[in-house]
Amino acid sequence: MAGGNAIRGTRVGAGPMGEVERGEAAPRNRIPFWCANRHETRVAFASEADVPELWDCPRCGLPAGQDQQNPPPAPRSEPYKTHLAYVRERRSDADGDALLEEALTRLHQRRSV
Repeated sequence: MAGGNAIRGTRVGAGPMGEVERGEAAPRNRIPFWCANRHETRVAFASEADVPELWDCPRCGLPAGQDQQNPPPAPRSEPYKTHLAYVRERRSDADGDALLEEALTRLHQRRSV
């Protein structure tokens, strides 16, 4: 005996999805991009869309361009700077010695009281 549910195995909104219900797909162009690691990525853009100059490579994350022979270079990564490195950029050694001497003098005064 068959079950009483006629729409068994389907979900709300399910049905044949074709050109009739969705409409026609926009014409597209597949544009190739290459990164510095020589990975090729083909991205589909609508024919009327402006194609960007750079695209992020999905494999390695480097910027990719449309010229296979001259892909964009990898961005330079700056090394991590410590707090002390930033302080040394702003102050000279003489300023640092003066501040250290001042701090030590105050510390000695507090301990002697």
